[in-house]
Amino acid sequence: MAADRDRILDTIERYVDLVGKGTADEILALYADGATVEDPVGSEVRTTRESIREFYAAIEPLEQESRLVSARVAEGQAAFLFELVTRVGDQTYTLAPIDVMTFDDDGRITTMRAFWSNADMEIS
Repeated sequence: MAADRDRILDTIERYVDLVGKGTADEILALYADGATVEDPVGSEVRTTRESIREFYAAIEPLEQESRLVSARVAEGQAAFLFELVTRVGDQTYTLAPIDVMTFDDDGRITTMRAFWSNADMEIS
């Protein structure tokens, strides 16, 4: 039986919050053993905890804010849109990826695929 909708929504909300201001280890704790990450879609799929941690460690020191825009949950899967604003010096980068995830019975992420490209990045 798949995790219930509320548990999945809690995981999504925690994920979005941590991407904006959490640590790589906090984000990694949301993932099940054996999980995969493909961010963005078309890039190499990360298949080990070490490679997933390395991916999130790269964004850990950045000054970022994030917010969930919308989410849809069905049968242990979810697709959601969130906004990530990153400040580097005088520039602001805004990205609104659509992430698609699957979850185990405990609401931990088993797969994550992020749909976005550099063309989606707004710079101000």
